[in-house]
Amino acid sequence: MLSGELYDCNNPALVEFQLSCLEKLYDYNATRPSEVEKRAAMLKEMFAEVGENCFVLAPFQANWGGRHVHFGKGVYANYNLTLVDDADIYVGDCTMIGPNVTIVTAGHPIQPGLREKVYEFNIPVRIGRNVWVGAGAVLLPGVSVGDNSVIGAGSVVTKDIPANVVAAGVPCKVLRPIGERDDEYYYKDRRIEL
Repeated sequence: MLSGELYDCNNPALVEFQLSCLEKLYDYNATRPSEVEKRAAMLKEMFAEVGENCFVLAPFQANWGGRHVHFGKGVYANYNLTLVDDADIYVGDCTMIGPNVTIVTAGHPIQPGLREKVYEFNIPVRIGRNVWVGAGAVLLPGVSVGDNSVIGAGSVVTKDIPANVVAAGVPCKVLRPIGERDDEYYYKDRRIEL
């Protein structure tokens, strides 16, 4: 399952183990917003790795309940995060994930006969440090996003995005580097005055 090779995702042992992961995810989504400490403890149990001061707002969905998710410290994920975590998903420190973002590691072969037999493959996704993934973005299997980059809302990331850029679109493409103007303006013509 984690090799990147084709496999039968209806393997009974996998399905049984996946069900136990999904039970924990159900419990997480049933927590109250005020149960911040309980949620943090549950993430440590559910995820492969989770750093300090991470917040994942409920509801969120994950094929394996976060079993293959690696969050650095200070990661913030807004409502309705969907993680198709059949392979590893790596998210660096201080990354912000907007609402309704989907990160996908699983794919199915184009060949119809193999799909009919429910074959699947999984390729890890890597998101760097201090990245902002805008609302409704979709990241597909095998992509990486470099440190400090911004992925615009509604983008579909089909290829790697380098560090220190603003990228957006369907498919997502680099629009420009992050530069001096960004040190002066935080949004359009709104000047930073801190």
